[in-house]
Amino acid sequence: MDNLALLSLCALAPILVVGVLLVGLRWPAKYAMPVGYLVVVAVAALVWRVDWLVIAASTLQGLILAGGLLYIIFGALLLLATLTKSGAIQTIRATFTGISPDRRVQAVVIGWLFGGFIEGASGFGTPAAVVAPLLLALGFPAMAAVMVGLVIQSTPVSFGAVGTPILVGVAGGLEGSPEVAARAAELGVTVPGLVDGIGLQTVLLHAVCGSLVPVFLCCMLCGYYGGPGGVAEGLRVWPFALFSAFALTVPSVLYNAFLGVEFTSLLGALTGLLIVVAAARRGFLLPRTTWDFPPRERWPARWSGGLDPGSEDVAVADDRRMGLLRAWAPYLLVAALLVATRMVPPLTDALTAVRVGADDIFGTAIGDAVQPLYSPGGVFILVSLATYALHRMSRERIAASWRMAGGQIAGAAVALLFAVPLVRVFINSGAEFGDTDLASMPLTLAEGAASMAGGAWPVFAPWIGALGAFVAGSNTVSNLMFALFQFATGERIGVPPETMVAAQAVGGAAGNMVTVHNVVAASAVVGLVGREGDMIRQTLVPLCYYLVLAGAVTYLAVYGAGANLGTLLAIALAAVLAAVAVLVRRAGRRRADGGH
Repeated sequence: MDNLALLSLCALAPILVVGVLLVGLRWPAKYAMPVGYLVVVAVAALVWRVDWLVIAASTLQGLILAGGLLYIIFGALLLLATLTKSGAIQTIRATFTGISPDRRVQAVVIGWLFGGFIEGASGFGTPAAVVAPLLLALGFPAMAAVMVGLVIQSTPVSFGAVGTPILVGVAGGLEGSPEVAARAAELGVTVPGLVDGIGLQTVLLHAVCGSLVPVFLCCMLCGYYGGPGGVAEGLRVWPFALFSAFALTVPSVLYNAFLGVEFTSLLGALTGLLIVVAAARRGFLLPRTTWDFPPRERWPARWSGGLDPGSEDVAVADDRRMGLLRAWAPYLLVAALLVATRMVPPLTDALTAVRVGADDIFGTAIGDAVQPLYSPGGVFILVSLATYALHRMSRERIAASWRMAGGQIAGAAVALLFAVPLVRVFINSGAEFGDTDLASMPLTLAEGAASMAGGAWPVFAPWIGALGAFVAGSNTVSNLMFALFQFATGERIGVPPETMVAAQAVGGAAGNMVTVHNVVAASAVVGLVGREGDMIRQTLVPLCYYLVLAGAVTYLAVYGAGANLGTLLAIALAAVLAAVAVLVRRAGRRRADGGH
């Protein structure tokens, strides 16, 4: 079969099936992912003619990676259970209500800024695993906590884990290409210098697209989980939301330009956090009225999961509230260890040397491994163990924390044990793995899209990045798969190819909002298993905004302003956002005046 359109449709089938089941029919991921796995195996075997040994090896590779993800989830659950049983949650909750009791402010400070810092230090879905249970402990509905944790998985992601999506994803994807070396020579830089330039273009694109993410976050929080005011309540906090956005994006650009990609999200988010917390404590731009969720007894049942720290017996032994530094020490220790293990080369080398897995499964050259000491899961567990002594927990409370964490992990296991193998079969489907000369399914999909788009490709480049992140569960893997393809497509249509790669990296970051791995993991750590489709539906709006704007800006960057598609898209998007804002404000005024 050599019909590109038909091949693209076949490659799309597994993704389409999962999307329809999760988002359209609202199936839980534990049912949708096994069906998707069967579809991708059938397509791989019958259309791509992938060897059955390769399919089996890819499945085992996926199971190894799924085990690593479950390890992270369990660690995050254990840390939350430990803080719950020790009584630290009470003090942590008071810390943020002390900054502001307004839930919109808390979501921005914890999700956008603190989550951005954790992304810069660790990446790979860790922010949602930290942010969601922390928000749950503060009294957020489980679904709202997960939504916040997912929406912020966008702007900082391209530079998560001290720049891994660029330094490993983009650099690895472009490695060894004569065309890339020739382009670098044409620009008068080395290939690493070209990668650094791509990083700078990426952060500039994020600065444009990401500056509205906190506003979206507040509007979604109030729209989905608020009272009669709805989205209008979210818009009322726009000055604080924009201030918080620029507090992260502007320093991120500066750190990228002067220090390098490693420090972009790590120091950018930390700087923003310090600026915004200091300003908020002085009341700067805080909303005049405090917004909160409806009373808990009025929450729909679907908002809550199986984990409710607020309902646990969390009083400490002497019934006194734990001190601020002692209560926060575990989270501070998590942040410190994540930074140290990723920025101290001897420590990184020692920890990454311990691997559990296989390198050549069934003689196929397919393999992977988990690094249990380097994984964020190992950090979470280590900090949990240290917390037992730090918070002077009794044996009974320690045992209760393990029971609490263990009881939550099973729900995520089924979905991940099928989702990750699905991805690996999808990726390991090229000519090197079967009796065919076809490109792998992801590359076939991308080639089909590029052939239809032609010169308008800059508009669509971010969507391919998002597609890669959705199916692979990682911006880094998306960049590894598609960076060279994006580069070659840019050269073919006569635009700067490095700009296409930057658009790829931005789209791959935004795609993390709907990545099934992240959704399942974030849902699991708050006891919300089976609602993954609803979570993806909620994050589709900010995802589409991000990708449309990134495509429009990329188009304008390569073709210039004028009467063209990029300008039309930018104007249309601005008009839609303005119209929504006006309609929401009018509706809010009518409610305030008692109208109907």
